[in-house]
Amino acid sequence: MERLTGLDASFLYLETGTQHLHVCALLILDPTSADYSFDSFKAELGRRLPLIPQMRRRVYEVPFNLDHPVWVEDENFDLDYHVRRIAIAAPAGHRELAELVGDIAGRPMDRDRPLWELSVVEGLDGGKVAVICKYHHAAVDGITGSNLMMHLCDLEPGATKPVPDQEWHPESKPSDWRLLAEAVVKFPTKAGMLGLVPKTVGVVAGFAQRRRQNKTGMAIPFSAPRTPFNLAITPHRTVAFADAELDAVKEIRSAFGVKVNDVLLTVVAGALRVYLERHEELPDRSLIASVPVSVHDSTRHTAGINKVSTLFARLGTDIADPVERLHEVAESNRGAKEEHELLGADFLQDWSKYAPPNAFRLAARMYSSLKLAEMHPVVHNLVVSNVPGPPMPLYFLGVRVDAMYPFGPVFHGAGLTVTVLSNNDKLNFGFIACKELVPDIAELADAVPGVVAELLSAARASA
Repeated sequence: MERLTGLDASFLYLETGTQHLHVCALLILDPTSADYSFDSFKAELGRRLPLIPQMRRRVYEVPFNLDHPVWVEDENFDLDYHVRRIAIAAPAGHRELAELVGDIAGRPMDRDRPLWELSVVEGLDGGKVAVICKYHHAAVDGITGSNLMMHLCDLEPGATKPVPDQEWHPESKPSDWRLLAEAVVKFPTKAGMLGLVPKTVGVVAGFAQRRRQNKTGMAIPFSAPRTPFNLAITPHRTVAFADAELDAVKEIRSAFGVKVNDVLLTVVAGALRVYLERHEELPDRSLIASVPVSVHDSTRHTAGINKVSTLFARLGTDIADPVERLHEVAESNRGAKEEHELLGADFLQDWSKYAPPNAFRLAARMYSSLKLAEMHPVVHNLVVSNVPGPPMPLYFLGVRVDAMYPFGPVFHGAGLTVTVLSNNDKLNFGFIACKELVPDIAELADAVPGVVAELLSAARASA
């Protein structure tokens, strides 16, 4: 048994019938790289499960939600439930595959089972096979998700990872009386929340002092312009995906003396500008992105899965010139990172530790049902995440990975998320949105190559 941290549990509390808090990944596999069959593929996954014990754990709630839930091993674990085989009318291309991913992403997960699913899709154009991976955010973040994937991947075809030889027997789940007793004993420690108040006041004072000195910093939440995707969301999802050459992005980075993340944010901003101009919805103020930041290497917290903070970044969508936009994004990011360091790596985890489950759930449901996201200023326009991936070719359960597109959750008031993952010599862009708010999401993905080409041309012209 292991208790969820407040931050991990918050992804359960914030979930509603329309706001799904799982993450997905679309893997495109080349079955010619191995002697592929669905049965052998599933059998290899089952053989490796001892390497990833968390894949057999499910959430078990404390009676009356007096404390955060615990992870327990599922005594009814059934691999056939978690691994599904889907045949799609061949030859299926990007459009048909994107529709399928959106449909799967739009379905809630069963909390009475371990919070993951794999859908194996056969019949793709060119004989390729796709795997649609789905994990709840309470169970993975960007870094832990990558680590989990590495247990399922090899650096060469046909590799065999050694696994423990003993037969698996699930641990017995804790009694409700034990969980209640632990919650009662732990209750007085909730007073520790009072100690966070002076620290938070100090952080706010630090921000205020920086701004009085006219230093650039993090974009201010609740100051974003409203766009068509900044409304309350429905349960339905739509996705699109695109690719870029990693070498091209590195060339742009070197030419203008910026970071890779600056270039990626500028590319996303360029795609948004193309899309919003086409729909005559481009605001005259910059869009603001919420950018997750991994704090695995800097947090003092050792327990839990999600070790993440966030910063708010201006995207420069109000700037027509791509090079000027890139420099604006880079300058904004520098200030945002300095202020993020003032906030500290543990801020979110410290506060979420004391989140009362029942109050958190009730607030999330009221916010969703009353569509409150449409009644206050926009906090941020979208989420943009950059996840480091493998710098070499990978073989997922023995089959070569051609592409790996990530898709994060979308939120009320910010119905669009863009995630970029580096994979070998490529950058794989995953776009996911509320289907009713961004019905033509493919236009965003289609704009990526042109935006990269424009920046690359400017980089070479500056040499």
